[in-house]
Amino acid sequence: MNKLIKLSILSILILGIGGCESDFLDEQPSEFLSIEQLEEAAEVNPEIAAGFIDGIYAYMVETFAAGSTSHTDFGHKGFDIYSDMLTSDMALTVSTYGWYRAAITEYQATEDFTFAENAYAWRFYYTIIRSANTVIEIQGGADNVPELEENKHILGQALALRAFAYYYLVQYFADDYDPNKPVLPLLENAAAAGLPKSPMSDIYTLMESDLNSSIELLDTYNRSNKAQINKHVAKGILAYVIASTRETSRMQEVVTLTNEVMNEGGATLMNQSEVLGGFNDVNTPGWLWGIDINQDLGIGLVSFWGQVDHFSYSYAWAGDFKTIDDDLFSQIPNDDIRKLQFKFSGHPQENSGSNAAIYPLQPFYKFYAPERAIGGAQQVTQSDYVYMREAEMLLLNAEANAKAGNIGAAQTSLSTLLSQRVSDASYVNTLTGQDLLDEIYLQTRIELWGEGKTYQALKRNQRNMLRAGSNHLSNIGLDIPHNDDKFSFEIPEREIQDNPNINTQN
Repeated sequence: MNKLIKLSILSILILGIGGCESDFLDEQPSEFLSIEQLEEAAEVNPEIAAGFIDGIYAYMVETFAAGSTSHTDFGHKGFDIYSDMLTSDMALTVSTYGWYRAAITEYQATEDFTFAENAYAWRFYYTIIRSANTVIEIQGGADNVPELEENKHILGQALALRAFAYYYLVQYFADDYDPNKPVLPLLENAAAAGLPKSPMSDIYTLMESDLNSSIELLDTYNRSNKAQINKHVAKGILAYVIASTRETSRMQEVVTLTNEVMNEGGATLMNQSEVLGGFNDVNTPGWLWGIDINQDLGIGLVSFWGQVDHFSYSYAWAGDFKTIDDDLFSQIPNDDIRKLQFKFSGHPQENSGSNAAIYPLQPFYKFYAPERAIGGAQQVTQSDYVYMREAEMLLLNAEANAKAGNIGAAQTSLSTLLSQRVSDASYVNTLTGQDLLDEIYLQTRIELWGEGKTYQALKRNQRNMLRAGSNHLSNIGLDIPHNDDKFSFEIPEREIQDNPNINTQN
């Protein structure tokens, strides 16, 4: 993205209105603008609502986005790390500075609502929802079809962002998928507050309605960069939402959606070269959705790169090492190109004096600054954030086909991926039933390591969280089911104190 605007939303709105409707401000003199006033102005100037959308995308990468001073608080990618650590596929091997250790890797936050990490996730995703609600109201509501094409596209993005945020809230705060269980307050307008928990079925109804409307509204949208949600990204989010219901009768819908994304979305499967060199550049053809991190954003140590990359000025260089679980690593065949993502060799600066020689299995060739200078630059300007890519659609397609009984199609999808990863993928054609599902799940864990997707796959497939690797600092051998309390966040203390209508017992 050329520039993610970091002005306050109010400043964006005043600047936008002042540039197009001088007499509007004369007739409605006020420091603050009502939703009705904003809606009226947006009808003639789409930049009004576009400023809000840009603000949401900027917020998703903002340092201390959840209002804390924690170095784990840096937007959506921060929660990708939380989730990969909760699954134990990402191991905290050395903890010099203490980030993640007690709260996440020892499951203290997920069992104690007073831990701040619960509030970070709650506040972050509900902020996206509230901001999206404002845009939706400015555009006349979720059921409205704006006259201007630009406004259709803005409304489509807002609806997708609201669904995206609810999807992650459900994943993080619900123990399991249960349509009848009250789970979260359902905020459908900007002023909503203090509401009780709604049944999960209501949350899912809203998500699917939002995404289906988004897909229609974005049908004519040609985005200017990958930071923006287009109809293919919206279809990808919808595929995840439906797949998370685990309803076998709906798996064909997931197959159709993922096929459409892969056939029409313009992305390609990352090849072997890109697997070792394509996770820092939004222009990589395999990325469907991602953010171009540049100097304007002012991102440094408190970031995804500041936590996982040995080749940035980072904790991963200085003493908080995040590695692949060594049991998972051992399941990657020696001829699999992805095994090289975790090996430290082949570069002049990669010497035995580095901490990497002592603490192996960091993502040295998956997540790294392109300069590959150990403990590199303090500001992140050359390393981008990936949110969605072609490979995950292919794996979700394989999973849904297998669950729908389309064994041949599932084998084909999995083989398509593995043909770019191993020397011989023919063994996939012998797999059926549970063996096929097990292989798809394993390949999802390997392919999408560090991308925040394993947590969803574990819940979706009702797998146990097994801390099998020997390179964790605690709880080695811990085995918990997908719906254990340890595995989901608690409604935060502040919400319980401030919201008299929320009942944590139902």
